[in-house]
Amino acid sequence: MTAVQTAAMAATATGLTKVYGEGNTQVVALNGVDIGFEERKLTAIMGPSGSGKSTLLHCMAGLDSVTSGEVRIGDTAISELSDKDLTLLRRQRLGFIFQAFNLVPTLTAEENILLPLLLGGREPDRDWEDRVIESLGLDDRVHHRPDELSGGQQQRVAVARALVSRPDIIFADEPTGNLDSASGQEVLGFLRRAVDDWEQTVVMVTHDPKAASYADLVVFLRDGKVVGHIDDPTADAVLDRIRTLEA
Repeated sequence: MTAVQTAAMAATATGLTKVYGEGNTQVVALNGVDIGFEERKLTAIMGPSGSGKSTLLHCMAGLDSVTSGEVRIGDTAISELSDKDLTLLRRQRLGFIFQAFNLVPTLTAEENILLPLLLGGREPDRDWEDRVIESLGLDDRVHHRPDELSGGQQQRVAVARALVSRPDIIFADEPTGNLDSASGQEVLGFLRRAVDDWEQTVVMVTHDPKAASYADLVVFLRDGKVVGHIDDPTADAVLDRIRTLEA
């Protein structure tokens, strides 16, 4: 799928290639990917194991370098940034939600939520913080540390941390992978609401057709290339496409 330039794009990649290793051990994880992620949309990335979906997410988020091609967050080409400026961009303009939560165990839930702002030297917007915490049902858990929270509560803290800075785009890598079905649906509902009610942009890697059905668009990868997409997906339509890709 080539990036559609008529829509406003929160992030784009052009000719994105990522190669690991050399010689006989060389692996081409991404092979000339052109893609765009539209503002105020929830996009899911799917594909068989080894298709390059997590690599794509990490390259788009500036967590992994690219071998060739260009990645842009808005109008900013991140490959042209110094390490310092890339760190600032990630803190100020990007949000991250990971499968393993990535919470600091010695900090309270509220301290974990505010950590990206504090690291960037930014004052939190207390009204927005309160709104996010209340919406995620964390009012009575803000003074608890991660080991005092359930998995679903920890992931809600991670979602709040991603939202609190009002980033240009939120990247989520298997955000429901470590959760039971009920907690996973809660987290997906919050991500859907972030897009619909708060005009956020979310890009989510998932292996779960039910999770993908929360998205506006599902993009499919195979062997490091974009091989198709589904607009307004249903779980059944996604499952059928995945079966085709794995055949």
